[in-house]
Amino acid sequence: MLLAVDCGNTQVVLGVFDQDKLLASWRISTNARRTADEYMVFLKDFLNSKGISFDDIHGMIVGSVVPAVNDALYKLAESHLHCPPPLFVDYQTQTGIKLMVDNPAEVGADRIIDALAAHKKYGGPLIIVDFGTATTLDCVSAAGEYIGGAICPGVEISRDALFAHAAKLSSIALTKPPKVIATNSADYLRSGILWGYGGQVDSLVRRMSEEWGQQPKVIATGGLAPLIADYSDAIDVVDIYLTLEGLMMIWDKLNADV
Repeated sequence: MLLAVDCGNTQVVLGVFDQDKLLASWRISTNARRTADEYMVFLKDFLNSKGISFDDIHGMIVGSVVPAVNDALYKLAESHLHCPPPLFVDYQTQTGIKLMVDNPAEVGADRIIDALAAHKKYGGPLIIVDFGTATTLDCVSAAGEYIGGAICPGVEISRDALFAHAAKLSSIALTKPPKVIATNSADYLRSGILWGYGGQVDSLVRRMSEEWGQQPKVIATGGLAPLIADYSDAIDVVDIYLTLEGLMMIWDKLNADV
């Protein structure tokens, strides 16, 4: 079995694959100070809940945008899983996605992984919208070329910043507002955040499509994708496991090439 780890700035998502089947996945908060032993405790509990043992894990692949956690993940594989050193995906990994940008080293691992998975699953041209700590939009051509994109402040980080700087506003759950023209403080915020982010996606997709001269399919992923998709006209598909599946695809490709 393969352990795939998607380490973002806010959450670490772990998934276990048996060949190309995702057996289970879990999310924990990202903590740069978490040790390999602490990851071991979390992972052991997760695996046990699904009847999987450490001995069943024979490989590990990581997509990380938080360099501070990489050493602990490396030690997790070495000391607790007793499997070969993990494969860390970056811009130099031979994924088959061509990075047609000014500086390929600036493209985060998650964006490369999403580009590969979406292209394999849905063809192209594509725009991939990933709702994470940041909201990213990435354009992938029919030929599998990553041609660029955009980065916006993420939904939750924007919400938290607003609460931190507005004395009369308090934190709210991001649940569906009854209407766009809200009539109380909590729904004012829900309407502005949810309809606002849906509109942001629609505007960027429209402008990217016009500039590109393409009519791309729009794939949404990330933890908040199912929520925000209800407020966007541009999103065609919600695929919350896209990044984990991309990690599995890269693992299979690189091991097949050996």
